[in-house]
Amino acid sequence: MKLVRGAWKLLVGIKDALVLLFMLLFFIGLFAVLSARPNPAAVKDGALVFNIDGMIVEQPSETDPFAAFGGGEGIKEYRMRDLVRALDAAKTDTRVKAVVLDLDRFMGGYPAAVAEVGQAVARVRAAGKPVLAYATGYTDSGYLLAANASEVWVNPMGGTLFGGPGGSRLYYKGLIDKLGVTAHVYKVGKFKSAVEPYILTGQSPEAKAANEALYGTIFGQWQEAVAKARPKAKLAQMIAQPDVVVAAANGDIAKANLDAGLVDKLGDRLAFGKRIAEIAGADANKPAGNYKTIKLANWLEANPAKKDGDA
Repeated sequence: MKLVRGAWKLLVGIKDALVLLFMLLFFIGLFAVLSARPNPAAVKDGALVFNIDGMIVEQPSETDPFAAFGGGEGIKEYRMRDLVRALDAAKTDTRVKAVVLDLDRFMGGYPAAVAEVGQAVARVRAAGKPVLAYATGYTDSGYLLAANASEVWVNPMGGTLFGGPGGSRLYYKGLIDKLGVTAHVYKVGKFKSAVEPYILTGQSPEAKAANEALYGTIFGQWQEAVAKARPKAKLAQMIAQPDVVVAAANGDIAKANLDAGLVDKLGDRLAFGKRIAEIAGADANKPAGNYKTIKLANWLEANPAKKDGDA
């Protein structure tokens, strides 16, 4: 009987320990969820930080609740209207001492959506509010946002890289011929580039003309927007002859960008943080390079979208 009573006490002890552990994990999770919720009351004087570590989209895709169990997170998506609303609300709010664009992990977006956010950044700058952008490297979309800032910073080890829209395409005609395969394609008209990879080894003159018309227009609009934001920047030369421009700076891309007026300051994150601290105030509880911040989620909660008007 003593053995049975001992075993029973052991089982009861294990059960109680598991219950306590479960309750502890439950309350820790509840606290984490409540802490992660946007808090408009937390908005104090500081710099409004746009840490856009994903893509700008018109409408974010629906989140799969079981995706997290697959071993990885998807690409973050930021609604264009939310970013524009946040920027417009920051123009006249005295609590926002500066707007910070952290574009180190920005992954771009559709040209129209990025351009819309860029115009909102320009409105903040035009209102006299300091806007500071930082990235180790700027691509087309990231630079379109940064160009509208009052100060564009780049890491001394980085720089800009403009590739333009479009891309490459594989053509299988040569492989098909070597394999002795006959491809039967039926089409009407000249502008039918979808089937060209199976019947040609390169794009047809019609496909080339169509691509140049589409992507040329998109790239032209990008250049016009950048030139409007930074009229003194030597953008055309950086696009047409980037090798010559960089060679003139002894291979230093960041310095070449600075000389061309594409960026205003060279510095690492510590120097960038100190610069913002001069404007928005330093965070006394953290090391040098930290500054008072306003989280974007809290700011959006404090400035909800208007829901008046006709349904």
